[in-house]
Amino acid sequence: VITMTKEQEAFLTRINQYAEKVMADIDPQKTPISVQLENLRPIMETIAAEQNRPLEDIFIEYMDLASEFSVQNAQQFKEDYLDFDMVQDDIYKSH
Repeated sequence: VITMTKEQEAFLTRINQYAEKVMADIDPQKTPISVQLENLRPIMETIAAEQNRPLEDIFIEYMDLASEFSVQNAQQFKEDYLDFDMVQDDIYKSH
């Protein structure tokens, strides 16, 4: 499990909150990544200016963190789901 720093968490949360506002009506499964990223460009440009970093660096960091976060969530879901299966098995065995 990769642990994010507070700064990385804040960075990811800020972009994700922005995304929820500007892309509320967009289906991520049906919308090309390029279109989704274009919608995120204004917040990424703002962060790049605040941190005096190239836009490309912000984009790359976001993609890295978002994919790590996604993998962690999938793993956590899997663990929770497996735990649920074990609990269910125990319930069935006890009856």
